Amino acid sequence: MDTPHPESLDDLKASTHVLAFDIFGTVVDWHGSIVREMQGLYPSVDGNAFALAWRAGYQPAMARVRSGELGWTRIDELHRLILDDLLPRFDLMYLGDAERVHLNRVWHRLDAWPDSVAGLQRLKQKFTICSLSNGNLGLLTNMAKHAGLPWDCVLSAEVFRAYKPDPAAYLGVSDVFDVQPHQVMLCAAHHDDLEGARACGLRTAYIERPLEFGASKPKDVSPQSGNDLHVRDIHALADLLGC
Repeated sequence: MDTPHPESLDDLKASTHVLAFDIFGTVVDWHGSIVREMQGLYPSVDGNAFALAWRAGYQPAMARVRSGELGWTRIDELHRLILDDLLPRFDLMYLGDAERVHLNRVWHRLDAWPDSVAGLQRLKQKFTICSLSNGNLGLLTNMAKHAGLPWDCVLSAEVFRAYKPDPAAYLGVSDVFDVQPHQVMLCAAHHDDLEGARACGLRTAYIERPLEFGASKPKDVSPQSGNDLHVRDIHALADLLGC
């Protein structure tokens, strides 16, 4: 279901200058990528369970930074903290530091969803497109190189030293491009992220990713009120926005 908010779609298109994209789950398939990596490196490990457990540590780790328990810490380092805690559960304690570093950098090697690259290239013809991810700059840049993501600009929580949903992350985009918050649209597969953006005056587009957590754990992608757009994928977003 690809539907615009009741506001005039023409007005929405005219007033939107920047499309900022959440990355993990929205543009790239973190779950499938990690499962494939584990199948290649450690085939005896349940890749599905490993990917889900690693991702489950993501929000709690960022909460430690938000609360002040940890000073500013990049996602690469938080991913490594989670990984080191995770390895005993999957009988991988024997991994040396070099192997752990390589595995931790799987987050730099995530593959895009099938529609992402071509859909972004369409949107780029008419709008400025950028990332707005909690991932750090090095991670996001390497990922863009790996997956062929055609960003005009790579923006990260690292730039603003504030993890979403801190308002500083959302409002930072409008500051970088010297536009009003309502001229920025956050595009994401997560309603809590979009809620945070809306609270700061940004436009929002929900992108369905029902298999973000894998086929064994399908996601409810039902529309929720408040979003300006609700689309099945990035091509559908490009269709609605006239690209």
